[in-house]
Amino acid sequence: MEYLPTAIPDVVLCVPKVFGDERGFFLETFREDEFQRECAPVTFVQDNHSKSTRGILRGLHYQNPKPQGKLVRVVEGEVFDVAVDMRKSSPTFGKWVGEFLSAENKRQLWVPPGFAHGFYVTSETAEFIYKCTDYYAPQHEHSLVWNDPAVGIEWPLHLGGEPQLSAKDEAGLTLAEAMAFE
Repeated sequence: MEYLPTAIPDVVLCVPKVFGDERGFFLETFREDEFQRECAPVTFVQDNHSKSTRGILRGLHYQNPKPQGKLVRVVEGEVFDVAVDMRKSSPTFGKWVGEFLSAENKRQLWVPPGFAHGFYVTSETAEFIYKCTDYYAPQHEHSLVWNDPAVGIEWPLHLGGEPQLSAKDEAGLTLAEAMAFE
């Protein structure tokens, strides 16, 4: 696995070594010792899997307290995946990074605790899998609004049309209103 820094150093793009031939392919998707050395000394406690159609935007979600770090990947289709720094004490507070993750490129993104996370589906369908460092706690979940001009995420809406949101995500808060981490 190759671990590439992004514009926000704590968010890491993980690029696997893929071995393939006419029979198919093989790759390691996670190796604890390497991940802890290259990304963060964390333990994962929960795995999640979702399926969405083109134009679905999920997020931007985070938990405070009980923040979750997430190691995310796509096993069918493609998404534009985004992490927003919600840590007030960070020099990158309110900044975002985005990466295209797909079944084809097999890349993963490490989104540390203290970040809001979301994705926008750019293919007909997408299956999204992620590991979490803490358990889902709905009573601590928050949603940062996807189109806050103070954050300025450049979503690739030309690839999927106007985003389709859940009621919870439509009611997301702006960065100024959101419960950020100290």
